Amino acid sequence: MSSLSHQEEVNDMQIQKTWWKESVVYQIYPRSFYDSNGDGIGDLRGIIQKLDYLTDLGVDVIWLCPVYRSPNDDNGYDISDYQDIMPEFGTLADWEELLAQMHQRGIKLIMDLVVNHTSDEHPWFVESRKSKDNPYRDYYIWRSRKDGREPNNWASLFGGSAWQYDEATDEYYLHLFTKKQVDLNWENPKLRADIYAMMRWWLDKGIDGFRMDVINMISKAPDLPDAPTVTGDRYQYGGQYFINGPRLREFLAEMKREVLSKYDIVTVGEMPMVTTEHGIAITHAETGHLNMVFQFEHMNIDEDPSAALSRRSIWPWQLRDLKRIMTQWQNDLADKGWNSQYLSNHDMPRAVSRFGDDGQYRVESAKLLATFLHMLQGTPYIYQGEEIGMTNVKFPSIEDYRDVETRNFYREFVEENHGNPEAVMQIIHAKSRDNARTPLQWNASEQAGFTSGTPWIQVNPNYTTINVERDRADSNSIFAYYQELIRLRKTNPVIIYGKYHLILDDDPAIYAFTRTLDRDRLLVILNFTKTNPVFVLPDHLSTTDPVLLIANYPVDATKELQKITLQPFEARVYRLS
Repeated sequence: MSSLSHQEEVNDMQIQKTWWKESVVYQIYPRSFYDSNGDGIGDLRGIIQKLDYLTDLGVDVIWLCPVYRSPNDDNGYDISDYQDIMPEFGTLADWEELLAQMHQRGIKLIMDLVVNHTSDEHPWFVESRKSKDNPYRDYYIWRSRKDGREPNNWASLFGGSAWQYDEATDEYYLHLFTKKQVDLNWENPKLRADIYAMMRWWLDKGIDGFRMDVINMISKAPDLPDAPTVTGDRYQYGGQYFINGPRLREFLAEMKREVLSKYDIVTVGEMPMVTTEHGIAITHAETGHLNMVFQFEHMNIDEDPSAALSRRSIWPWQLRDLKRIMTQWQNDLADKGWNSQYLSNHDMPRAVSRFGDDGQYRVESAKLLATFLHMLQGTPYIYQGEEIGMTNVKFPSIEDYRDVETRNFYREFVEENHGNPEAVMQIIHAKSRDNARTPLQWNASEQAGFTSGTPWIQVNPNYTTINVERDRADSNSIFAYYQELIRLRKTNPVIIYGKYHLILDDDPAIYAFTRTLDRDRLLVILNFTKTNPVFVLPDHLSTTDPVLLIANYPVDATKELQKITLQPFEARVYRLS
């Protein structure tokens, strides 16, 4: 895969080398990637047709969002059959061809594993709701009413109660997300055995790992207590009782023992509300259970502290907070676990709109964010469209949005509570999950070249100027910059395995750090603002012959490194002698 196979290049005393540490992952949201048959929905054959594009980009692994059979209440995260493909995406034969074509190109495949909940149309739940003594009843979490209402006061993460009454058996079932996403009861060993069998079925087909959806929600507090009342709402956030629950590590240890340890794969767990202490415990090379976690601390820096969900508030973020969070994860997990690095995904706004500037400095700030992401220690994840600097979209009406969470948010705050629709739309424009789900912009033709039909969600109107075709024709494009970053990562072990050290801790504009591996040392300088701050090289980093590895502006190599006036959103990486 890279020159890192030469043991003399890496200090094996402290470093455990693996292919997944050395990889770059590209996330595909299949519904919005490429439509091969004109029905307006991206599909598996569309991905096959674009594999050469991903090969040219240089990625090693594709994370494929759910393509399983589903009623699509939450765009595939409500699964009705774990071992079949959603017809609008194609067939199992199409999926098998995709896997074969990927492996021929040296690209590995991570599948999404969604086992906190199933669809209410899954055969397990169809059986479960038939009677209280049905063999599948205990596959889900059922409770009787309490004081004439729901078993507790938990709010669903998508709004309203987390409980749905089912008249057939006069009980409620738990759903932390939509009422069609029914939480599984991981306390039941028969359920766990069935899940492990399903996982082995996919692994035996040749996949290379799993991204595990909200995996730290599988263990709930046994007595399901009421959440503290902190707002005037009828239902309250109860995450302390269903996130990082009492048996989480026990369940993950069993999963590793029964399934994961038997395959050479990569595992990454999506885990809201985890600290570095959790991260070390889960990813520790000797005693942990998964290879990486997706933590959310850096994703929450622009949320109102009083809001239950970051996607329901806007808050000015500070670079010092980003430094503090990322530095803690870098330092705490060093030589113990492993980080995953991401700035956007299918649930988050576009990175350049959130952390950069999607106007005048879109190109420069997109390159800066890419430099930041790829120069940290950890496996980088690129979300589709990030490599061309795709931006958030501002649809004028709630009717233009498709995301169930976004529509529920609008209904709850505007239609039910008579909130200000303009204020709510402002939050939606900044935080809606649909920002990341508009179709990938392939070219300037109608519908951005995504489909010959009508897309399932509108394309971003800026597709005529922001698209793959235009970027690939420009040697100074964001796409070309990503290619160079990936090339540098594959040829410089220090970028993967080097020790991170933050400098200029309190600077409000500049994020600078070093990466060091044996005698190899890199200096990363990032200006996160539209201003022109001055970078002064600390005395302990004085050097006689710095070598510029990459930059997002032209750099005069004759000028000294000791003192630099930075351009807006400027990024530079030097090798120090």
